[in-house]
Amino acid sequence: MQRLARLDGLRGVLAVYVMLGHAMPFTALPGWVQGPLHHGEAAVDLFFCLSGLVVVNSLERFGHRAAPFFAARAWRLLPVYWCVLAFAVALMFLGSPLPDMGWVAPGSMAASFWALQPPKEFVWDLALHVSLLHGLVPQGVLPWGFLALLGPAWSLSTEWQFYAVMAAFLRRGRLAGFAYAMAALAVIYHAAAPFFLPYWTFSRAFLPDAAGYFALGLASAAWLRGEGWRPLAVIFAVVSVLGFCSAEPSKGLIGAGWLLALGAQRFDSMPALPRLLESRVAQFLGAVSYPLYLLNEPVQRAAAMLLAPAAHGDAVLFTWLWLPVALAGPVAAAAVMHRWVERPFMRGVKIRKKKKEVTFFEKKVTKKTFDSPGL
Repeated sequence: MQRLARLDGLRGVLAVYVMLGHAMPFTALPGWVQGPLHHGEAAVDLFFCLSGLVVVNSLERFGHRAAPFFAARAWRLLPVYWCVLAFAVALMFLGSPLPDMGWVAPGSMAASFWALQPPKEFVWDLALHVSLLHGLVPQGVLPWGFLALLGPAWSLSTEWQFYAVMAAFLRRGRLAGFAYAMAALAVIYHAAAPFFLPYWTFSRAFLPDAAGYFALGLASAAWLRGEGWRPLAVIFAVVSVLGFCSAEPSKGLIGAGWLLALGAQRFDSMPALPRLLESRVAQFLGAVSYPLYLLNEPVQRAAAMLLAPAAHGDAVLFTWLWLPVALAGPVAAAAVMHRWVERPFMRGVKIRKKKKEVTFFEKKVTKKTFDSPGL
C-alpha cells in the first residue's frame, strides 16, 4: 500500500485529543468544555485500528519472518518508550503535585493519573513495564499494574501482544481470514469476561479486549488492497455491537468514526476533512504523535510540580498558569525527542532494510545471470 498521509494526520489529531483529555481533569474549566474530551480510550481504540491497517505491511516486508519483524519494531518503538519511562519513574520519586492541588479529590480520575508515590510492588511493575508484559498480568496478581508507572504505556503492551499473535498466525494471502479470527477472539472474550473470577480479570491492556479494533484495521487493509468489502462490513458490525453492549455504549460509535477516517483517506468527496488531515500542522503532529502520546502525561505532571505551589490552592489561577504549559510543553518535548531519538533509530531501521534488499537483489541478479541461456 502507498503511504496513507491522511491517516498520518489522523494519528496526530488523536494524540492531541489524548493530551487534552489528560489535562482537563486538573483544571477549573467548566464541564461543557471538559465533557467532550473524556473519551481518550476511544482515541486509543482508533490507534489500534490504525495499527491493524499499517503494521501488517511491516510483517510482509520481512517475508512473514518473526525475528526481523520484532527487531525492526523494537528498534522503532523501544528507545523512545524507555526514555519516557525513565523520565516518568524519576518524577514519581521526586514527589507529587497533588498535595498542592486541594481541588483534586482523592479517588477522582485526576488523582488516578498521578500516583502520590512509587507503587509497593515497584520492582515487579518496573520489570513488567520495561518488557511491555504488564498487559498480560491479571488484576488480582498486580492490581492496576498496567497503569502503575506510565499510564499511556498500557496500549504499547496491547500492541506487542498483537504483534506476537500476528507474527505467529498471519500467513500470506490470509489477511481477511486472520481479521475474522481476531474479531471472533473479541466476541469470545467479551462474552466470557463476566464469568471470570475477580482475581483473574484482566485490564483493558489485554489483547482480546481490543482484538476487534485490530480486526477492523486488518479488514480495512484487505479492502484497500482490493480484496473486497465484505470482511470490513462484517467486522464493523461486530465491533459496533460489542461497543453498544459494553459498559460504555458510546464505544459503539468507534467503528463509525474509523470508517469516516478511512473514507477520508480513500475518497475526496469530503474535501474539508482530507484538507484538515493533510495540513502541515496535522502532518507535523502525526510525525511526532508517538512521543507526544507517551510524553504528555509525565510532562504535564512535571509542569504541575513546578507551578502548583505558585497557585496557593487556587484552581482557577493554576488553570491559567499550567494549562498553556501542559499543552505546549508535551508538543515541544515530543518534537525534540522525535528529532534526537526517534528519527535516528528510524533511519537505522531503513538503512538495514535497504542493505538487506540490495543484497537480496544482487543475489537474484546473480542467479538470473548464471541461469541465462546466453551464458
